[in-house]
Amino acid sequence: QAAKKSKMFSKLLVVASLAASAFAFTAPVATTAATRAAPLKAFESELGVQPPLGFWDPLGLLADADQEKFDRLRYVEIKHGRICMLAVLGQITTKAGIFLPGTIDYAGTKFSDVPTGFGAFSTISTAGIAQIVAFIGFLELVVMKDSANGAAPGEFPGDFRNGALDFGWDTFSEEEKAFKRGVELNNGRAAQMGILALMVHEELGVSLWPGGI
Repeated sequence: QAAKKSKMFSKLLVVASLAASAFAFTAPVATTAATRAAPLKAFESELGVQPPLGFWDPLGLLADADQEKFDRLRYVEIKHGRICMLAVLGQITTKAGIFLPGTIDYAGTKFSDVPTGFGAFSTISTAGIAQIVAFIGFLELVVMKDSANGAAPGEFPGDFRNGALDFGWDTFSEEEKAFKRGVELNNGRAAQMGILALMVHEELGVSLWPGGI
């Protein structure tokens, strides 16, 4: 029964993820070439516009966008990229046999007992999943904030330092900052495609990992 429940939950999660992606990238109503040209040109020199694609907006998300809308979309892209990089790294780490020591509940379930992928939902208790969701909510509402969701304006979209964290960022030159932000952006883009591929193939029963999930 638990396995059946986990299977149904994982399918719903994949469908929800794909649906959210589809709605997020729905193209706006077509406008005339004259009204599209000026806003689009304004974003052709933004971070992330690079060979081989250059400025690539096939769905017209920026057709009528101003700087505020662009910053919001960039913030969402960076945040989703960071989450997906953690997700991919989590799969790589656990598949390599690296787990936290100890147990995750009073029943004695070890961290090493939790499988990779959707199978984790049938191993972690409902209370445990609720704690994870609550912790994510706390991070989203209190910690991981920038000017796009209510915090004081940072240096760039996705700047979550909020006057508390720095890690030497202010010691870098402008060229180094631009390079590092570009690396993060592209790694995040790759990770979004990577974790989606891992999720879909797991549900198809064709694992991308040696030895299976």
